[in-house]
Amino acid sequence: MTIAHAKAPLRLGLAGGGTDVSPYSDEFGGQVLNATISLFTHCHIEEAQGREVEFLAADSDEMVRIGAAPESNDLALQLHRAVYRRMAREFLAGDMPGLKVTTYSDAPPGSGVGSSSSLVVAMVKAYAEYLQLPLREYEVAQLAYDIERVDCGLAGGKQDQYAAAFGGFNFMEFGPRDRVVVSPLRLRRDVGSQSSLGLLATTRQGEGDSNSVLGLDGRLALGGRSIWTRCGRSARSRSCR
Repeated sequence: MTIAHAKAPLRLGLAGGGTDVSPYSDEFGGQVLNATISLFTHCHIEEAQGREVEFLAADSDEMVRIGAAPESNDLALQLHRAVYRRMAREFLAGDMPGLKVTTYSDAPPGSGVGSSSSLVVAMVKAYAEYLQLPLREYEVAQLAYDIERVDCGLAGGKQDQYAAAFGGFNFMEFGPRDRVVVSPLRLRRDVGSQSSLGLLATTRQGEGDSNSVLGLDGRLALGGRSIWTRCGRSARSRSCR
């Protein structure tokens, strides 16, 4: 049985957020500084019997079973469907075998760390491994961007996909006609001795209600002269009644 697993990191936007969004980046150029953290989204793909395709988002307990050519407009697991359709159309002439695709994330959705885009990157990487496609970081990121922003029509910029595809601490430049340059930054080995990052994520589920809270407190020191600090929190409540 053929099996593939891939993961993509979540990111912190340090500076320039919003300049990666068109039309601003097309007209004026965008510059973004970001860093990925040791939290990830994951995608596991394995062969299934017959032509049926099963998508499972394990962290939200959502599952969808469809035929081998999913063209429904149903928004359930929309990103999963869109990645499947694009990969089948672009690399297999529209034909894809039966699969079981399972995903999960180390952070809750809406946490502000690029989890949705990271998930698309993880799925693209898993399909590339499963189909043995020689996709490089730029190709993975651009494909993930096209799926999320064009195919699904979800608004946003490009830094999330490129951060998840490249990983690490990067300075990114965005220009017209999808021009993107990613420059990894070299840091001194002792940068971690004066830097810190705290992350708290918790989810509570009751009878018909759920609540998620994410808190972030970070300090990044570069060479003892440049210091970046950030604090933030996000909360989401939902009633299932």
